[in-house]
Amino acid sequence: MVVEMTYNSARRDLVIPEYGRTIQEMVDHLKSIADKEERNKCAAAIVSVMGSVVAQEGDADEVQKKLWGQLFLMAGYDLDVDCPVERPTPESRSEAPDRLNYPGAMSRLGHYGQLTRDLIEKAKTYEEGEEKAALVVTIGNLMKRHFLTWNKNTVENALIREQIKEMSEGALTLPEDAELVSSAEILKSKRKTSDALDRHRGKKRKR
Repeated sequence: MVVEMTYNSARRDLVIPEYGRTIQEMVDHLKSIADKEERNKCAAAIVSVMGSVVAQEGDADEVQKKLWGQLFLMAGYDLDVDCPVERPTPESRSEAPDRLNYPGAMSRLGHYGQLTRDLIEKAKTYEEGEEKAALVVTIGNLMKRHFLTWNKNTVENALIREQIKEMSEGALTLPEDAELVSSAEILKSKRKTSDALDRHRGKKRKR
């Protein structure tokens, strides 16, 4: 049996490598949220996570400006959300953060990785409420995408729910009625990305 895998070298380059692929995928998912109120909640949650995994220099206002600037940069400045700072533009581009330096950065927990564990630990510190619930759903979608990178068929939301509970030691619960991205939609998106990469490589070989 041949196991098909997607390696980092076959994926598109990260806009800010210091944040890793998981946060980039969070930003990609953010852009796909249709409801603006939900986008705003998700954007605030992502910025909070960014600030917790990478140290930023400066006072509180400077840090917020940098973080939101980096969020917009990773979104290609194609992001319709309300932010507490002046709307970032390519001309006001924020500098990249210092490279990550945390214990176990290269270790992995199955197909989810250390950063997913960090996001879960961050979510555990949130007060109960809409922002925490939105972050848990975002984590669920990311875990589902990671799962389908290594398992090409499907994954039930119930399994993701169980694994979030297990990885958070019972502190986080993905609601039964949480609407995660469907397996079919994720796999379709991955196929489109793979096909685009293949076409790009084919053009380069012909040159």
